[in-house]
Amino acid sequence: MSTNKNQIIKLLSLGGQGELGKNMYVVEVDSDLYVLDAGLMFPEEEMLGIDMVIPDISYLIENKDRIQGIFLSHGHEDHTGALSYILRRISVPVFGTRLTLALAKAKLKKDEFAGSAKFNEVDSNTVLQFPNAKVSFFRTNHSIPDSVGIVIHTSEGAIVYTGDFKFDQAASGLYSPEIGKMAALGENGVLCLMSDSTGAESQGYTPSEAIVSKGMADAFYKASGRIIVACFASNLNRIQQVFDTAERMGKKVAVVGKSLQRVYQTALNLGYLKTKDDTIIPVSEIDSYSDKEVVILSTGHHGEPIKALQKMAKQNHKQVNIKKGDTVLIAASPLKGGELILYKTVDLLFKAGAQVVSGKYKIHVSGHGSEEELKMMLNLMKPRFLVPVHGEYRMLKAHEKIGKAYGLPDDHIVVAENGEVIEIKSSKIRAASKVTSGNTLIDGSGVGDVGNIVLRDRRLLSQDGTLIVVVTLNRSDKSIAAGPEIISRGFVYVRESEKLMEDSANIVREIVRKNAAQKFDWATLKQEIRDSLNQQLYEKTKRRPMILPIIMEI
Repeated sequence: MSTNKNQIIKLLSLGGQGELGKNMYVVEVDSDLYVLDAGLMFPEEEMLGIDMVIPDISYLIENKDRIQGIFLSHGHEDHTGALSYILRRISVPVFGTRLTLALAKAKLKKDEFAGSAKFNEVDSNTVLQFPNAKVSFFRTNHSIPDSVGIVIHTSEGAIVYTGDFKFDQAASGLYSPEIGKMAALGENGVLCLMSDSTGAESQGYTPSEAIVSKGMADAFYKASGRIIVACFASNLNRIQQVFDTAERMGKKVAVVGKSLQRVYQTALNLGYLKTKDDTIIPVSEIDSYSDKEVVILSTGHHGEPIKALQKMAKQNHKQVNIKKGDTVLIAASPLKGGELILYKTVDLLFKAGAQVVSGKYKIHVSGHGSEEELKMMLNLMKPRFLVPVHGEYRMLKAHEKIGKAYGLPDDHIVVAENGEVIEIKSSKIRAASKVTSGNTLIDGSGVGDVGNIVLRDRRLLSQDGTLIVVVTLNRSDKSIAAGPEIISRGFVYVRESEKLMEDSANIVREIVRKNAAQKFDWATLKQEIRDSLNQQLYEKTKRRPMILPIIMEI
């Protein structure tokens, strides 16, 4: 604990509450700010054309001189993917384990980060001293090695941030959690536990990775042709299981997908993945081996595997396409809202002649703890207060219910929203105020230049299309020199709607003539064209296209 008594202890989330991904939390101890994780989120269906979503960091920019550092719990992009965008705005040190920092640096390079960043490597035995608190770490079990929980020690007790975790009794080596260290923290006094809620709705325990190893071996053994394994690029546990199973059965593995190759190469160079030199083959050499000898490990854009499989099934993937006799193992859960895409992809795979392995063999388990594991974390930590983090709102509420069953009073648990500031004072915890929070949308090279209005326009274009009205006027008397020309895109097929287009053109002519006889105003003219056409088109078609009047003078 800190030797000086801390006067201010606050917690807040800038992302990760009420959503999956975009994890970023801030712990405030007196004048110091400690930022825990800096993740991205993949866009939801209504975010048309958006590549990714990161937290709004206005609060961090306003308080950049108080930030002691960004502390990373593990290497998944929902906890590290926003780093390059944040470090462009604020210069602060980044702390993380060896693999986590290596993956973060590789992502910065991919994002063409041109600035300088100060990275500080830590391990589970590191203790960092800051002006108002000290920070330590403990190893956790997750689907990627070098995952740690983060502890901020204050005079009132420890604030423990678990990161993503589960308790797999078969975990060993790189994946074994430091349960003794967790118990010691609980004995010394945990003020507040900020604990992963992703699996809070699942009863019992998350199945062991040992089950996956057996299920994968069974599926490999029964496959008659090529084996294609689709998984998330950052699930190193699953990738290692593919390598191990392939080696035992004398098969070769080809790695497909830029994200997967980046993560795999980084982990292999650091010794976090182990495989024989002759196990991995280039994709270009697949045809040099018999189908029964080949395993293709695949992922797609942003390391997400399902859409890459869809391309393979449609025969338009750049490197590998599905052929009759292939066996496809989907070793991943679909992203939020991606269930429909998964079902369609499975249909396409069967249609292309592949066998798809799903429920018959256990080839994927969650990297997050279920109800009993969350209870175990509570029993180890013995926290005075609980703040559920990482999850959609129903998951946070399920975690709250677990906390109450453990024995915490109702007023010792706070389910907070993004931007809500939680204050711990005089042995009480409460939501005290709010700070700016929300989404910053990344579209191509643009950061934050796409907002709600642009998304609304994209939604409108996707639903009812657009109608462009082009009119050329004489500069002298504002009479019509050419047009009106009506151009439809995504609204109606013009050749089959000639009467509708003709009526629309007549309405525009009448509006231009009326305005030419009065005091001429460009904005009024355009708005009247929009309003009149909007009413007429809705009456005729029950659709509301985006109407773009273009008025020119000669």
